[in-house]
Parts: sequence; structure tokens; C-alpha cells
Amino acid sequence: MMEKDLNLNSLMRILRKFTALLLFLSLFVACSDGDDPISSVEPFSNGTNERNLIFVISDVHLGADLAYAECKENLASLELFLGEVRKSPNIKELVIAGDLLDEWFVPANIDTYNGKDQTDFVQRIATANKGVISALNQIIEEEKIKVTYVPGNHDLTITAANVDKILPKIHQERDTQLGLGTYSPIPEIAIEHGHRYNFFCAPDPISNQDLAPGTIMPPGYFFTRIAVLHVVQKCTELGDVLPIVVPNSSGSESQNLLYTYWGGWAKMIKAYPIENKFDEKIIVTKMDGFTDNYSVNDVLPYQTVAGGTIAVKLYNGIQDTWQQRENINGVAVHIPTMDAIKNAGASTGTDVQAQTQYFSNPKSDVRIVVFGHSHVPLINSSINHNGDKSIYANSGTWIDHNTLAPTKMNFVVITPQGTAGSTQTTVKLYNFENNVANIMNADSLKLQ
Repeated sequence: MMEKDLNLNSLMRILRKFTALLLFLSLFVACSDGDDPISSVEPFSNGTNERNLIFVISDVHLGADLAYAECKENLASLELFLGEVRKSPNIKELVIAGDLLDEWFVPANIDTYNGKDQTDFVQRIATANKGVISALNQIIEEEKIKVTYVPGNHDLTITAANVDKILPKIHQERDTQLGLGTYSPIPEIAIEHGHRYNFFCAPDPISNQDLAPGTIMPPGYFFTRIAVLHVVQKCTELGDVLPIVVPNSSGSESQNLLYTYWGGWAKMIKAYPIENKFDEKIIVTKMDGFTDNYSVNDVLPYQTVAGGTIAVKLYNGIQDTWQQRENINGVAVHIPTMDAIKNAGASTGTDVQAQTQYFSNPKSDVRIVVFGHSHVPLINSSINHNGDKSIYANSGTWIDHNTLAPTKMNFVVITPQGTAGSTQTTVKLYNFENNVANIMNADSLKLQ
């Protein structure tokens, strides 16, 4: 009897091992056929046969040179993520909410276009990031998932034609004005990058027309070029003395605004010191109408007499044209110039505009807003002008080292409500750390 039991137990162990082996082999075959089991779990699956999920990513910041690009270590994870998106039977749309291609994150002393043009530059981005571009093109070409791109500030001058050269058939949602776009997969949802409301990053078709005819480049471009030089140099102390500016004794509004603008620049120069003297012509432009090289002094407001007139070479008069820029850029609710300058460097300066421009705006019926730009992923709910619940989400970033938030590789998933009266539209925020989708926050509401 004992011998029979032992034989039976041995047989059962063998059968269990054989069953486990079969399960492993079935998973291996499924993976080799492109049916990765990851795609069958949340957030890539809704548990039904319906394609209705809307995925939003932003701020990927693909660079033309991986020696200094912001997204390099995370490229493999991004490729894996896009592969899971492609294989999902439930994803309807993938929206890229700006800063996919990076024309700004280049050290100040490097010629961005290498003496060529934007078309060549964009092709170099595609070559340096061929895995990601290939993964996006696979999704686009299969035509099961709609892929939509809206511009951000780091790619605001990159033309639709040049985007189409590396991502043929991608749907581009652009405003009439170059460098902006808002996409609404359904009328109650608005997805945009968020730089439209930022004094330093919104397109500026007014300033510098005498120096670079047709330019729309805002001052944040020069800010970024200097900051990247700091990163490359690993500089810890200023190579020159920061000229001090004090308020103009006249007390004029224009001069007070320019003094605040100087304060923003002074804070940046201190935070991102470079080795160079401020009069060195180290900022190589050669793009967007600019042909000269510029110095830090060219972008810093200055004062020849303490308490006297404050002046600036590049962006001369920018403090007086913000409302005009807002009109051109389609800002629905005007932001006071002083507030726009003061809040330009804060992530909350972007977040609050979801409430200002959409939820509190009586001309807006939007209930869900998704921005990027700030690199700080979050979900907030509030009440709109009709007293209805509204949800704002920020889709974070995919850059390697996000100093503004502890998590990396973020994305937002919107699940529209069904036809049943009890269902709601859900908004979920995830990160893809360690190549696993980790939920960070979620909220829901009932659309009318």
C-alpha cells in the first residue's frame, strides 16, 4: 500500500511538472507570435472586446545626439511600452501631447542643424532613436490605433512636413499658428501640451523680427540652450559676475514687468552656471530665422545706471506684448502679464490653466483636460462653472532623470463611459518604471 501511494504521488508530481512545462511553452509560443501576456492585463486591457481606451504620453524629448539627449536610458522601456500598446486589442487612440522631438535641448555652443536644415535634423532624430520611431510607425501602419501628435514648445518650429517625413500618416492636430495644437477625441476632452500659457515658452511671433524675420522662438529656447551647456560642462560656479538690476525709479508698469523678467533670468543663470564670460558669443542659433551667435548679455535685461532704464537686446519689449501674443496664440482667458512672468517657472503655473482656460471658462464645455509640459505627473479634480466635477491630468515625462518628480515614464489612460447609465469616464495615471505599469492615481466622472 505504501509503495502504491509513493508511486501515485510520484506520478502526480510528474504530471504537475509536465503541466507547468506546457503552460510555460504556451506562453513562450504566444510571446513569439507577438501576443505578449502583458498586453492582456490592465492598463492595456479593459476586459472586453471593445477598442475604446485613449492613451496619452508627452515629453519624450527625442534628441538628434544621444551624447546629450534627455531620453537615452529610457528608450528601451519606451520601445517595450509602445510594443504593448500596439498589441493591445482595446486601445483606440495614442495621443502624443507635445515635446516628442527636441530642438531645444542642445548645448549653446553647438550648431543644432550641423550647417544643414531642419529636415536633416529631424532625420537625425529618427536615426538616433530608430527603435522608438519604428515602434510608432508599426502602430500607425497597422491602422488599428489612431496616433495623434500635437506640438510642444521643444518642437514648436518643427513643421508638419518634417514630422510626416519620419512618421508618415501620423495624425497631426495643429492650430493655424505654428507650434500649437489642441486635440479633442470627444468634445468633453481637451489634450494639449500646455506651453500656450507660459510666458517663456509660448510661440512669440512678435519679438526679434528685425533680427530673425518670421521667428516664433520664445525666450525659453535661449534659457534651455544655456542650461544644457551647464549640464555638459558640469559647472558649479559662474564664470562671470551677474550684473545687478534694480527697479526703475520711474515706477512704470512696463519697467516693473521688465524687472520681474530680469529676475527670472537671474534666477536661472544662478541655478545653471556656465564657465563662460557673459559677453562671449557662445549661443549658436542658425535656425528659425536667426543667423548670428549671441551671448548671455544679449538675453539678460541690463541697466547702465542704478535705478535707471532697464533694457534688453533680444526680446526687446516682450513685457509689453504678452496680451497680443495671447490673442495670436488663441488663449481663451487672458493671464495678467505679471502673473505670467512670475509663474512661468513653476509646474503649478501650467496646472492652474486647466481650471482657468477650461473649467472656469463659461464658454467651455470641456470636463477633462490633459497637459504635459511641466514634467510633473498628477491628477486633480475640481468643479467647473456649471458646478460639475471636472478632471485635470498631467502626463508627466519619459526623460531619463526627472528632477521635478520622483517617477519616470508616465502615461494617462482615459476610458470613456459606456452606454449603461451607471458607467463613468475614468482617468488613470501610470508610470512604467521597471517595465511594469504601476498605477499612481485615478478618478472618474459622469459626462452628460
